[in-house]
Amino acid sequence: MSAPAAVERLLPTVIDRASRGFFDEAAEGRLSVLTCTSCGRRIHLPRPRCVYCGATGPVWQPVARTGTVYAHTVVEHQVHPLFPVPYTVVVVDVDGEEAGVRMIGNLPGRVDVRAGTPVVCDFEDLGHDAHGNPVVLPVWRVDTEHAAAAPSGQDQ
Repeated sequence: MSAPAAVERLLPTVIDRASRGFFDEAAEGRLSVLTCTSCGRRIHLPRPRCVYCGATGPVWQPVARTGTVYAHTVVEHQVHPLFPVPYTVVVVDVDGEEAGVRMIGNLPGRVDVRAGTPVVCDFEDLGHDAHGNPVVLPVWRVDTEHAAAAPSGQDQ
């Protein structure tokens, strides 16, 4: 995990009931997704009950910290002073998960990615929020070790 960021950043709300577990897991260095304790299916985006069987009480379970880019776009128009442009927004298919378990992230600059580019998740420690809660974000980067071996020219 990297040291707390020196640059001013917008902090997410890490105590929201629906996503608090996600941020608690990230603070421990784990990328996690809600999982139904009855049917075992992943529930992503977070919800208080399983969308497949209706059971309540899902739990956060770790998933792979690797994936592939499903889609991407480069943001050129600055929408907030704390988000310098350009940056590349990626939608990541998490390795080993059923369809629909995708994470969103961003990469600084205009990054040469396409559908299928391998990525890996690291964690960025942004310090603590105003209430003393740790704020740690999963951040994606191109997995250069595996990107070199990936087939090129397969835009989707």
